[in-house]
Amino acid sequence: MNEVVGRDDLLLLTLDTLRYDVAVELAAAGQLPHLAAHLPGGRWEERHAPGSFTYASHQAIFAGFLPTPAAPGRHPRLFASRFAGSETTAGRTFVFDAPDLVTALAARGYHTACVGGVGFFNKRGALGSVLPGLFQESHWAPEFSVASPTSFEAQVTRVEEIVARLPVERRLFLFLNVSALHQPNWFHLPGATRESGDTRASHAAALRYVDRHIGRLFAAMRSRRRCFAIVCSDHGTAYGDDGYTGHRIGHPAVWTVPYRHFFLEPTA
Repeated sequence: MNEVVGRDDLLLLTLDTLRYDVAVELAAAGQLPHLAAHLPGGRWEERHAPGSFTYASHQAIFAGFLPTPAAPGRHPRLFASRFAGSETTAGRTFVFDAPDLVTALAARGYHTACVGGVGFFNKRGALGSVLPGLFQESHWAPEFSVASPTSFEAQVTRVEEIVARLPVERRLFLFLNVSALHQPNWFHLPGATRESGDTRASHAAALRYVDRHIGRLFAAMRSRRRCFAIVCSDHGTAYGDDGYTGHRIGHPAVWTVPYRHFFLEPTA
């Protein structure tokens, strides 16, 4: 990462609330053609989330605690805020003295931009302003929210606008929080109604919706130079698993998440 930072553009894409099992099933069934084309081996990696809901997980991620590989051992991190005694900071880790990656990258000359999704990014109050407030440029609109059936398309359009107006010589760190997987998601499943509610099937349909439009996002992020992309869920969610619904609970459906990182090679 010490070679990547300063050379490449960076993309951090959190698929908010995405369950690991649903992501794996759809990739194996060939229903995520645009995402799977970039996943090493066409497969997701199983990891454990650093938090059980959006705010906690993103605070940890921005401090360098990405989802942890779901296997015993000490797993070196890609980036880390410097603190004494860290057992997961290695020679290949990008170590910074700022409290978060966003601030550290800005100090290295990156333009930092946030395109929010769920309510913790809506800037409508003090709590919803903390995470987007880390960035030099942040965006949220109702059409990006969990209530919009076309949220991801609108978010990608905003990313395209950010990329288009940024001078090509300026490095970019783009963070996008995808809201489409989060409840409510019933409207992504043909035949579902508000009364039938959100289900694991509608959650899967929302991921298929994201996959249909993610090619535009990747095209924008690779249009200037090579881009290092991190794609993961911040936490999962329960749909009746062992009687549980939702997240912010200690259930495997919440703590187990999909993760991958890879390079997007430039188109020109």
